[in-house]
Amino acid sequence: MTHDDPLFRLSRRAGIFDDYWDVRGQRHPTSRQTAVAVLSALGIAAASADEIETSLRLLEEEDWRETLPPVAVFRQGDAASVPVVAEDGRSSGVFRLQLEGGEPRALSAHLEPTNETYVLDGRICRRLRLGLPQLPCGYHRLLHDHDGGHAETVLIVAPGRCYLPPALEQQRVFGITTQLYALRRPGNLGIGDFTDLDALISWSQQKGAAAVGLNPLHSLFPTQPDAVSPYSPNSRQFLNPLYLDVTRVQEFATCGELRKHLSSIATSETSAMMVDYEAVSRLKSKAFEMLYSAFSVLHRLQPANTRVQEYDAFVAERGEPLRRFALHATLCEQFATCDWTQWPAIYHDPASAACREFSGRHTDRLHFHMYLQWQCEQQLKAAAGRARDMAVGIYGDLAVSSSPDGADVWAGQTVFATAARIGAPPDPLAERGQEWGVVPMNPRALRRTAYRDVIALLRANMRHFGALRIDHAMELERLFWIPRGLPPGAGTYVAYPFADLAAIVALESVRNRCLVIGEDLGTVPEGFRETLNAQNIFSYRVLYFEEEGGRYKAPAHYPQNAAACVSTHDLPTLRGFWEEHDIRDRQRAGQFADDEEMHAAQRERRKAKAALLAALAEAELLPQAEPFDSMHLSVELAAALHQFLARAPCRLMMVQLDDLAGEKAQINMPGTTDSYPNWRRSIHQSLEELDASELAGAILSAIRSARA
Repeated sequence: MTHDDPLFRLSRRAGIFDDYWDVRGQRHPTSRQTAVAVLSALGIAAASADEIETSLRLLEEEDWRETLPPVAVFRQGDAASVPVVAEDGRSSGVFRLQLEGGEPRALSAHLEPTNETYVLDGRICRRLRLGLPQLPCGYHRLLHDHDGGHAETVLIVAPGRCYLPPALEQQRVFGITTQLYALRRPGNLGIGDFTDLDALISWSQQKGAAAVGLNPLHSLFPTQPDAVSPYSPNSRQFLNPLYLDVTRVQEFATCGELRKHLSSIATSETSAMMVDYEAVSRLKSKAFEMLYSAFSVLHRLQPANTRVQEYDAFVAERGEPLRRFALHATLCEQFATCDWTQWPAIYHDPASAACREFSGRHTDRLHFHMYLQWQCEQQLKAAAGRARDMAVGIYGDLAVSSSPDGADVWAGQTVFATAARIGAPPDPLAERGQEWGVVPMNPRALRRTAYRDVIALLRANMRHFGALRIDHAMELERLFWIPRGLPPGAGTYVAYPFADLAAIVALESVRNRCLVIGEDLGTVPEGFRETLNAQNIFSYRVLYFEEEGGRYKAPAHYPQNAAACVSTHDLPTLRGFWEEHDIRDRQRAGQFADDEEMHAAQRERRKAKAALLAALAEAELLPQAEPFDSMHLSVELAAALHQFLARAPCRLMMVQLDDLAGEKAQINMPGTTDSYPNWRRSIHQSLEELDASELAGAILSAIRSARA
């Protein structure tokens, strides 16, 4: 497309990038096919020359057809003003401010003229600017009553920076991270649960840790137990009930049949090295039915009971989003699939008369799913309370988006661009690019709805966490969209309103006293990390990637506002990396085209290991007690590598429980589905066994000494 092409001009105005550059420096222009498809996903018609011209005109007129914008976002202390569109440059009527709590605030409506004019439907319109007084941080409203009717805008006032825990201003700390489902304990029914989280918090505190990091706890699919990726969730606002410890639910005490059933299950059946999600789901679903049955009797017969009132308050507080989530789950059961596009068309719209009628007929089933969310909330809240004495607490993880089949997308079709998927352009780890199977939010719709869904999402995920890692934090500025049906390499970037989104993150971070970590790996826009740092959004630094020109970065060169780690869930464990188990796993999974490609990966790995040893030697950390084989990770070497990273000025360092346990296999192998058991491996050692582990003791001791 050329610059004078109407489609090019329309794409640019809609925030679609002209091109992207791959890691080899090759430019990939956005094709006409991609531009038209992405515009359509954004809700902009562009299938013909006439549609393109019409859409260009409509986009030009868009801001002129509204007296006030839907939302205006400011940082506290900024000189703030709101644009007002008035015919002939004259604005009559009254402007009023309403603060977040409903309190009115006087407003001297002084309108400054600008030179911006537009002829709309034969009328000359001028843009004025209404100056605003200094407002407290929060969500306020500007109301305008005039002859033509009523207009209003949401005013979002945010602090200048995200929250930083006071302890991190004075010291460098460390945390322990794991996949919650991977924790093993006799009696946990084959999957780590909130009781295991309690135990991990206590154990981590004893080791001097300031944080406990977890995989996303997002809701998955009740009718699809094998859809297990926490990064392709059913809903990012609600929790996965499989993490419930059923024995801690209050109704368990009255369920004699359930207690008898669980006591008959042999410990060996619930402590396998892989999580059998189908068996766990079957077992826990039966338990959930019994627990809810006991509660529903109480709910029906004793509405004034304190426990019933607590549940009713929870349902009222979570409101329509919770009801729609429960309705989606019930419809999944009704039609034996969570792919809502396969349901009868009358149920595609959650606000339809058919959905209302269905809800009325299945009220009890909706309450079942809401009851499970209530129990999840209670158990996670209790765990967060146990972590309150830690400098950071629970370190949560927010997936980049939701599955197209899920409750979030079904309930939010006006906000999600369902005709596109999120991914990444080609890079050395994925020569053809990546398509992550999740749906992007439409930036135009987000602004139109005053970022309502973003705010709700952040609140839901910060509520009980002392820190939140935002997966693929570049989504605040841009996302790589792939039109449905096209290969990843045919995708393009779409711009997002970074200033607005970052301000909202800061506001919710401060309100929830939640540290924010931006996962900034992969293709990072120039200057993006510096911008995040200025706003107290921590960078995410992985030792394996901190190499340039064949040399690993010295610890002193890491940034202060960062969370550093040796490895993460999508990468080899330290033992797997050093002993090359991951390369052999990739070969078995069919990820190499031939043996030569595998041998090339081995040669590159040995260069990386040699460079790490050189970095340890330069830091005077190279173990001297015994000669070590480059194919064997000794206790001393594992401790030295963690101590090397722990010396960095990064305020936070995270160590994987997998590495403390000496695990060989990584949690997830990107690019695989059935050829590798992603998101299923349990940790081979219990916390009690890790207490006696020489490896775990040496690594933790090395970290503590370096962080002191």
